[in-house]
Amino acid sequence: MEFEGVVYKIMPATTGTSARGDWQRQEVIFEIPSEFSRKVCVIFFNRPSDVASLKEGKTYTVSINIESREYNGRWYTDVRAWRVQPKQEEAAEVAPMPDMPPLAEEPQYTSASTVAEVDDLPF
Repeated sequence: MEFEGVVYKIMPATTGTSARGDWQRQEVIFEIPSEFSRKVCVIFFNRPSDVASLKEGKTYTVSINIESREYNGRWYTDVRAWRVQPKQEEAAEVAPMPDMPPLAEEPQYTSASTVAEVDDLPF
């Protein structure tokens, strides 16, 4: 899934150690602009370089996975980012294509004998 949003706030990183080794989790709040703007908390798990490249107030396209899990009878939902890209700025005014030269006139075929004379095939 993907969405385009503006970085609203970058939360402090949480670190720890598990049986698999050290880990880092950082939450970033994105605001999705629309008539009724919504905020989404996205988790960046073991992706400190992705978070370091984010700037508050800038627009990004974020690819996410949404997953829910149950713990002690309660359900928890994570929105995890797996790719983040800066929004491409609108292309600067594209220069118009130059006028094309007029097309060369095609040969006029009037009889079978002139067709044999005009052979512009490459083979």
